Amino acid sequence: MLTHVIERILQALAVMLVMSALVFVGVYAIGNPIDVLIGPDVSQDIRLDTIARYGLDKPLWEQYFTFLDRVLHGDFGRSFVFGMPVLELILSRLPATLELTLAAVLGAALVGIPAGIYAGYRPDSPLSKLIMALSILGFSVPTFWIGLVLIMTFAVELQWLPAGGRGETARLFGVEWSFLTPNGLSHLLLPALNLAFFKLALMTRLARAGTREVMLTDTVKFARAAGIPESVILRRHVLRLISIPLVTVFGLEFASTLAFAVVTETIFSWPGIGKLIIDSIQSLDRPVMVAYLMLVAFVFIMINFLVDLTYFALDPRLRKGRA
Repeated sequence: MLTHVIERILQALAVMLVMSALVFVGVYAIGNPIDVLIGPDVSQDIRLDTIARYGLDKPLWEQYFTFLDRVLHGDFGRSFVFGMPVLELILSRLPATLELTLAAVLGAALVGIPAGIYAGYRPDSPLSKLIMALSILGFSVPTFWIGLVLIMTFAVELQWLPAGGRGETARLFGVEWSFLTPNGLSHLLLPALNLAFFKLALMTRLARAGTREVMLTDTVKFARAAGIPESVILRRHVLRLISIPLVTVFGLEFASTLAFAVVTETIFSWPGIGKLIIDSIQSLDRPVMVAYLMLVAFVFIMINFLVDLTYFALDPRLRKGRA
């Protein structure tokens, strides 16, 4: 087990190093942020001084190694637009996106997995057919369209929920959270629901397919022959056997939602890192763009690492294989 963990850590470090080079070159080789930072009517001396101040007069490879040295010391540079450390800027927006992501993915899992298990256990019931029809709808309808419908229905027509913003927040462990206040929770519901639709459909269909497969195995047949109650079979056998693919999808969906909640944050004016990266792309704020993409790579690597460790906890065959 320890050997496996060390191997995965070394692989993660190698991937992060490669990703840092690809991200840096890809971002810094495109566009010229000086055209955005200063006006076209400034003198050539001011223009050259600005280029030198941001280190853009150096070769690209030298800029990369300077960047890598700063990163190793915990410094991702300063934002061209906001004029503050990039890491501080991203961390100030991260709780909003993390809160939205957790609400969406956890909600989708808590509803989708039981619904999928029921649909797989009773495939011919009317409720199961309704569940599968709704899951198809979740796959088919674009996220931005669902967001607009939610705003028109619940914010404009019914006026039950606010159309955008984060609302009031409360501090917990030194971080501001919306779900701790009634007003903030009302602002959280619509964007979380918008993000959860696709995840809900995916979790439902995956749980349904896994349940249908497991119900035909000898394990379930022998359990039924032994007189074990159906509730126990579903809890101890079916859920346990389908847990590994569910954990995999949950981890990947959490990482992708955390990294790419751009559309939802834009529609609902949610002040997270997704909206920040859109603003940074428009202004060619290179340090923010690079740090954001590095964060995305780090999140995916860490989620895969945690999912891999969860496999060992769920499947004893893997532990025996490493023994």
